[in-house]
Amino acid sequence: MSRTIKRAPPPRKPPPRRKVAVRKISTMDRVVGMVPVSEDTLRRIATWAMLGTAGAAALGVASWVGLPGMVGAAMAEQAGAAGFRVDQIEVTGLKRMDRMSVYAVALDQQSRAMPLVDLEAVRSKLLRYGWIADAHVSRRLPDTLLVDIVERTPAAVWQDNGQLTLIDAAGVLLEPVSPDAIPDLPLVIGPGADRQEAAYQALLAAAPAMKPRVKAATWVGNRRWDLTFDSGETLALPEDGAEAALLRFAQLDGARSLLGRGWLRFDMRDPAKLVARKPGSTLARSVPDDGKGPAAAAPEMMTPKLMAGATEG
Repeated sequence: MSRTIKRAPPPRKPPPRRKVAVRKISTMDRVVGMVPVSEDTLRRIATWAMLGTAGAAALGVASWVGLPGMVGAAMAEQAGAAGFRVDQIEVTGLKRMDRMSVYAVALDQQSRAMPLVDLEAVRSKLLRYGWIADAHVSRRLPDTLLVDIVERTPAAVWQDNGQLTLIDAAGVLLEPVSPDAIPDLPLVIGPGADRQEAAYQALLAAAPAMKPRVKAATWVGNRRWDLTFDSGETLALPEDGAEAALLRFAQLDGARSLLGRGWLRFDMRDPAKLVARKPGSTLARSVPDDGKGPAAAAPEMMTPKLMAGATEG
């Protein structure tokens, strides 16, 4: 009896592997990845670029018929609708000025669409504020307006008709000052004293030793200065040669301590001499340059009328 031998079936071949396509990163993709903006922002920029390209022909036709402004504004509004619209204000450089005033100027626009924001107009409005010496305004797409402020530096307080105002070294008015909150700055008094601030600083620079002792300066007759010291005395300076006179007074004070000795007023309007007076006296003494005190000098008699003239003008 014959046997039937069953042969084992041949092993099955594994199914062929599917080829997975490897995504190649293009050079353009790498460049896009290096740009420090989001893909959404890039998409908006691309949209605006296409709008600009598509509208170039329309602008040409509009210019031919005299309607470029209308078409340009319409395209700018479309850009605003696409996301290019002022939503944020970033301000730098502020130290003393009210920040909300800058925001108000930056947002005072007929349209907030980025292409329609007049950067030069914003800057011009900002320069009307006394605190602002200069300003730079720029856009940062898609939605931010950048405002960089250069502030003025307070140099003195100007008093006129009872009103106190903070001014800078050029005499530019910065802001009102409350009598209860006067800053530790020089006080200049009188009509036109604000316009003399630069000359006043030059005067004090001529005698640095006197600067810490000067409490206030009064601009007299729109021509000369009266200085008031922290010890209460007043020094009348001449119209011409005020710097030299103040320097000479500083030298005399260094030699014999004129300040804080009970004198009321010193007068140097005559460059040839220094005249001093005490409170309640009609007698003024000419202070010599011989190293002796005022009491050793020969007295110079002055009538009450002349004494009043020595304390005015």
